[in-house]
Amino acid sequence: MAVVAGIDLSAGPEAGFLPLVSLGPAFAGLIGTWRRTALIGGVALLLCVVLGVYDGLFDTQRGWTAMASVAGVTLAGVLAAGSRMRREAELAGVRSIAEATQSVLMRPVPRRVGELRTAVSYTSAVAESRIGGDLYEVVASPYGVRVIVGDVQGKGLAAVATAASVLGVFREAAHDEPDLTALAERLERTVAREEDGEKFVTAIIAEIHTDERVAVLLNCGHPPPMIVRADGSTDLPPPPAYALPLGLGIHGGEPPRTYRTGFAPGDQLLLYTDGVTEARDADGAFYPLREQAGLLGAADTGEALEALRKDVVRHANGPLHDDAAMLLLRYRRP
Repeated sequence: MAVVAGIDLSAGPEAGFLPLVSLGPAFAGLIGTWRRTALIGGVALLLCVVLGVYDGLFDTQRGWTAMASVAGVTLAGVLAAGSRMRREAELAGVRSIAEATQSVLMRPVPRRVGELRTAVSYTSAVAESRIGGDLYEVVASPYGVRVIVGDVQGKGLAAVATAASVLGVFREAAHDEPDLTALAERLERTVAREEDGEKFVTAIIAEIHTDERVAVLLNCGHPPPMIVRADGSTDLPPPPAYALPLGLGIHGGEPPRTYRTGFAPGDQLLLYTDGVTEARDADGAFYPLREQAGLLGAADTGEALEALRKDVVRHANGPLHDDAAMLLLRYRRP
């Protein structure tokens, strides 16, 4: 409004810049409250009167036309600001509920579990969302530290509901079932019962025994975990048999079987979903996870996993096409 006033004073009344004073309340309605917009509109009307009297415009219809323009824009700005504020308040309420739901469903994993240091990363394919169809959890059970990372088939609220069911059963069964096979059977029954065979969940379940320096794994149609050894070498131990994902056991197939791999001090176990390895660059090449294992060399576990997450996003050069979850377990050196 100051710029318009300066131009009007320098150019004279013949230029007809006075109605542009209404730009003040127009912009105020876009970013301010309705009270601020009304205040800016009042200042604009006052400025319009002063300039109109100075230019002698009220002797003609032009002065009154300029006043009507400013008043009309001010009224429209006040109404628009009020409507925007109501929508923002509703959105804030929805976001607060969503954040509470997210904190219950995907609660933070403990940073330390005995000799293990943990870190988790979740990049949702849905803008401004922190959860989706991927799931993860770490439970310190009487049978060892038990971990799950899974990927629900599909997207949207239905996938989130399935992920919530799987996580709820896992958190309870991890303390009750003595072996991973029985734990997987409970998860299988849960998914099959709730989804009637229409959805499935790929999952990798791990049980860490630091005293025995071994990790017990059970794979249900999920990408194999990557182990980064203390010497920097990598290993992707395949399962002895590729079982069907959770929820598809009614169709037969090879039942899931556990298998063991060494897990010594200084080793790292990375569990991830296919959103990581299937991230494509501009040429359509998949993300080379094994070749980028050196990014996990940072002293802090969280910083190491964050470096890997940023590299995945950089490789995709844009939004990911699928949710990408990663969970890193590091066996702390003595």
